[in-house]
Amino acid sequence: MATVEDLAVSAVINILSAFAFLVAFALLRIQPINDRVYFSKWYLNGTRKSNARSGNIVRKFVNLDIMTYLKFLNWMPEALKMSEEQIIEHAGVDSAAYLRIYLLGLKIFVPMAFLAILILVPVNLSGTTLATLSYLRKDIIYNSIDKLSISNVTSGSQRFWFHLFMAYLFTMWTCFLLYKEYDAIVRMRLKFLASQSRCVDQFTVIVRNVPSASGRSVSENVEQFFQTNHPNHYLTHQVVYNGNKFAKLVRRKERLQNWLDYYQLKFERHPDARPTAKMGFLGLCGKKVDAINFYKRRVEQLEKKIITERQRILMDAKAIMPVAFVSFDSRWGAAVCAQTQQSKNPTIWLTGWAPEPRDVYWQNLAIPFVSLSIRKLVIGVSVFALIFFYMIPIAFVQSLANLDGLEKVAPFLRPVIELKVIKSFLQGFLPGLALKIFLYFLPAILLVMSKVEGYIALSKLERKAADKYYYFMLVNVFLGSIITGTAFQQLHSFIHQPPTEIPKTIGVSIPMKATFFMTYIMVDGWAGIASEILRLKALVIYHLKNMFLVKTERDREHAMDPGSIGVPENLPKLQLYFLLGLVYAVVSPLLLPFIIIFFGFAFLVYRHQIINVYDQEYESAAAFWPHVHGRIIASLIISHFLLLGLLSTKKAADSTPLLIVLPVLTFWFHKYCKHRFEPAFRRYPLEEAMAKDMAEREAEPDLNLKAYLADAYLHPVFRAIEDIEMGQVREAEEVREGEEMRADKNECHAESPATSELSSPSPPRYVYHYDIESSYPTSYTQSYYTTGYA
Repeated sequence: MATVEDLAVSAVINILSAFAFLVAFALLRIQPINDRVYFSKWYLNGTRKSNARSGNIVRKFVNLDIMTYLKFLNWMPEALKMSEEQIIEHAGVDSAAYLRIYLLGLKIFVPMAFLAILILVPVNLSGTTLATLSYLRKDIIYNSIDKLSISNVTSGSQRFWFHLFMAYLFTMWTCFLLYKEYDAIVRMRLKFLASQSRCVDQFTVIVRNVPSASGRSVSENVEQFFQTNHPNHYLTHQVVYNGNKFAKLVRRKERLQNWLDYYQLKFERHPDARPTAKMGFLGLCGKKVDAINFYKRRVEQLEKKIITERQRILMDAKAIMPVAFVSFDSRWGAAVCAQTQQSKNPTIWLTGWAPEPRDVYWQNLAIPFVSLSIRKLVIGVSVFALIFFYMIPIAFVQSLANLDGLEKVAPFLRPVIELKVIKSFLQGFLPGLALKIFLYFLPAILLVMSKVEGYIALSKLERKAADKYYYFMLVNVFLGSIITGTAFQQLHSFIHQPPTEIPKTIGVSIPMKATFFMTYIMVDGWAGIASEILRLKALVIYHLKNMFLVKTERDREHAMDPGSIGVPENLPKLQLYFLLGLVYAVVSPLLLPFIIIFFGFAFLVYRHQIINVYDQEYESAAAFWPHVHGRIIASLIISHFLLLGLLSTKKAADSTPLLIVLPVLTFWFHKYCKHRFEPAFRRYPLEEAMAKDMAEREAEPDLNLKAYLADAYLHPVFRAIEDIEMGQVREAEEVREGEEMRADKNECHAESPATSELSSPSPPRYVYHYDIESSYPTSYTQSYYTTGYA
């Protein structure tokens, strides 16, 4: 069990790590060579420009302005200057709502920490339970931090009324803030939707499980059905083709093209020797050949295969999926279709709002509808198995966190463990770090699982992955850490006491896990957040690409990796912190300051990243907020049941029955909020749709809506080969124009005034830059304009 000294060691290590990351970031961000890494957002919206051909060569790489070094921490106040309205305009509602989660955490836990430390800590400290148990049973392990928790209050004491009162007070305060925040988010969402300019997804629904009809194609079937059932508003439709094989060929061509570009650049720099490559596995073995000629032949072969595959798709009726994007002449008509049942058979003609084009995950549109239920069942079982598989490393981590208990099981480790420095490091820092490492790859695995389930929108994919990650964090990180830790910590006590005493031992031991969670918060919430702003991985990858692959300004844009708020990973982490804070607010209040520091620091860091770096792939208008609200409510109810179980072991017969009412009232509050607010995230009001349609008809009476919607949801497989060739011609022209630039390829933006970071936020862009991530590589990125493809 971690002692105060161990926590101090952990705090020093994590604070120094965070400080080092922040200093490194503050210095790296003002270097012109790193400008595109730390100000990606401003480059993408065109506010910040590259000055490659002007000024001193050295200034293109290194910042020579001494004054900027003296003000290297000015990013902190600058990150707070932009208002919420400006953030919505600059980065979207999703980003603004995401930041409000951190503010909500501060609003909830700052008053809680003040009251809990002021009232509950003295009450807990006045108890004598742990000292008495330690005197009677030498196998009971505790430290001075545990004396500040509810475990130290004497069984049957009237002091438990303080804990009951604070539990009610904290629940009411949390519910009050949740209601106010839900109301604010709904208003923000509705205001955004009402003020949003014309977008193709406002007029379009997606239709799945289109039934087959003899003598008619899918396209003819769709047209006939909607002309019959929506005769006054149906406008046009676009069927969906299975282009996944085509996409794989394009990805392969892109990889080979990158190698060809690399060897051509290498030859231009050293024309005296043509580069060579090996033809074997991963280029590590086999016969040596001329690299340029080799990759040219490979690229040409794939281009022929791509053309052949595209023609096959166009000619093969089986390539047409029973899915279509159907567009209407009004928002009202689309809303009626998307929100009603189309057939007396509820399993066919399934309609819903179409995602915006950049949000469509095209690969999953090819999945047969009948297989979706099977896929979800298989993935559900797999997630269940994965959760319990991870119990093994979690148990190992807990063994590090409870070395005193481990010594009883494995006494031969005592000589090494008892070394003071090693013991403090193992108990104070290593458990949190090891747990973070075990969780590093999990969000990516869960995202792949969500893709296999068949969801067709990137936003929904990420929310479903976040749901899975939350359940994992709840079972493994929270419950697993408590149960496993208690088993190691009290193993000897469990074996040598009557079964009736085991619940009491568990009740006493649960609050003792607060020290482990303190170390985890410091590693993940302090040092981890500081590493996020440094963006070391993105920095290294950008410079490697810039060194070996970049030929033009367009290539340099593609080399940037701005990232996003990371819904699949960050939302579950936030929900875990809410869970820890709400559970331990009454049980062990000393945990709350650690959580408050996390929420404050993370708010500052992510505000900076959203303003200057992140570029969201889609805009869902805060569609994730019902999940956030529901998880916080679940955390409240979990905290009630854990406190109920704990008080039941403490013989608090007078106060415990009153606690039973609290989870019931909390659940009723959740149902009320769900009924009051959630329809704004599930339905689009017909009144609002009609008002927008009428206003648009008055403003643009001659609008050709059919031309506007014609190609918006055209599958990327139909991009003409001629367009690709034209893009290559334009790229070649850029190369010729950029001959001067090659001399200093690693150049980035020269020093810009600090005001450029926050002034002139970019207006909303209504051009969909849809990078066909899992379907097409970067060179085949397509821009969906409001009237079709560019």
